[in-house]
Amino acid sequence: MEKEIVARDLVNQAAVGFEPSMMNRHGMIAGATGTGKTVTVRLLVERLSALGTHCFLADVKGDLSGLAAAGASTDKLTERMQRVGLSDLAFRAAPVHFWDPLGMQGLPLRTTIAALGPALVARLLKLNDTQTGIIQIAMKVAAREGVTIVNLQDLRAILQYVSEHAREFSAEFGNIAPASVAAIQRSLLALEEEGAETFLGEPSLAVEDLMAPSHAGSVHVMVADTLIERPKTYATLLLYVLSQLYEKLPEVGDLEVPKFAFFFDEAHLLFDDCPDVLLDKIEQVVRLIRSKGVGVFFISQSINDIPPKILAQLGNRIQHGVRAFTDKERKAIKLIAQNFRSEGFDISEALTALGVGEAIVSFLDKEGKPQVASKALIYPPVTRFQPLTPEERQQCIAHDALKARYGQTIARTPVAELLQKQSGKTVKEEGAAVRRSNRETPLEAFFTSAVRSIGNQVGRAIMRSIFKSR
Repeated sequence: MEKEIVARDLVNQAAVGFEPSMMNRHGMIAGATGTGKTVTVRLLVERLSALGTHCFLADVKGDLSGLAAAGASTDKLTERMQRVGLSDLAFRAAPVHFWDPLGMQGLPLRTTIAALGPALVARLLKLNDTQTGIIQIAMKVAAREGVTIVNLQDLRAILQYVSEHAREFSAEFGNIAPASVAAIQRSLLALEEEGAETFLGEPSLAVEDLMAPSHAGSVHVMVADTLIERPKTYATLLLYVLSQLYEKLPEVGDLEVPKFAFFFDEAHLLFDDCPDVLLDKIEQVVRLIRSKGVGVFFISQSINDIPPKILAQLGNRIQHGVRAFTDKERKAIKLIAQNFRSEGFDISEALTALGVGEAIVSFLDKEGKPQVASKALIYPPVTRFQPLTPEERQQCIAHDALKARYGQTIARTPVAELLQKQSGKTVKEEGAAVRRSNRETPLEAFFTSAVRSIGNQVGRAIMRSIFKSR
């Protein structure tokens, strides 16, 4: 398959493009605010969708909804076309599905506490190792009792149940301190006040629905302009979707075109204060998910926001302009320049002089080797720059084929009620929905090894119990 041309080299006027077969080798898009990152993301999504690759991205500024509409000629667009040597542009819309964890501007994007698993729940609640161990105990007890924790009310109920039976469970799992349970309950209250209940429920997002066959790859836009104000929740939800892709998709090896492309905007929010155990698991996902035909692209203001172990796996790199007003910023530019192969120009100097839409670009060649960096101007997109109107967005949602599956919430029996029936004891909690299940979810299995790294007595006792039960 031929290269997909996406930019024009400003030094020698050569075409710059990516090899479709190498887009599962991941990538990064970096640059200061206002330098053109969003347009670059839009262009890559358009091209990948046209090739048949399904895409998932977050709209943190509220300006990506225009992907669902065909673009139109403007003076600014015409100027960009002339600079990159394009005589015409085939405007078209992308097949967009809107998702909204807050349930207002798209199909509800839901998950459950059980599906998130203890590691991601602990990150949401900002728990320490001991408190994380208690969450693991609660989930283990819930599975034993034949209930699944769906939302915060259900988690509160199972924690109360564990606390009331602390003597019994402590003999098996280790000490369950009332103070630790109380601290978790307080964290639950804070998360509830942030509106977390809106995205905890059923039906949970199913990976197969992100890959419905069509004439082009579907584009899934998660509305995040409000959610971004809750950075831990935002990062956790994106990591959940990525983990689901990792767990559910089969191995396919290298394909002519990747099956899926996942764009993680504001990537620094994922790595800020990220525990080493979780960071190791993210690094593992990025390393292994490419064999499932998935490319992951991290988007941030600086390439230095991405941990070295993960950055080393990002073969396709687009670096927009950066600012250099302080000694620290100038040192950062030198570090950025070291991540590119250059010939004929000084990358450090070029980085501070790039105009809007210009970037240092290096894609992988057909053999998987980084190409020599180009100082390039990114092509204009073919979808609409302006966001959809509220009426246009609602029309898209109303006609979405997935609305029949995700438009209604599934009502289940609350955990508190189920526990009361099964134990004969009163658990003073009202919750929303659960389903019965003794099977460990994919995310629980995926993050079990994270708990293995907890060095305290509770963590070790948990792991002994888990392996005895299998």
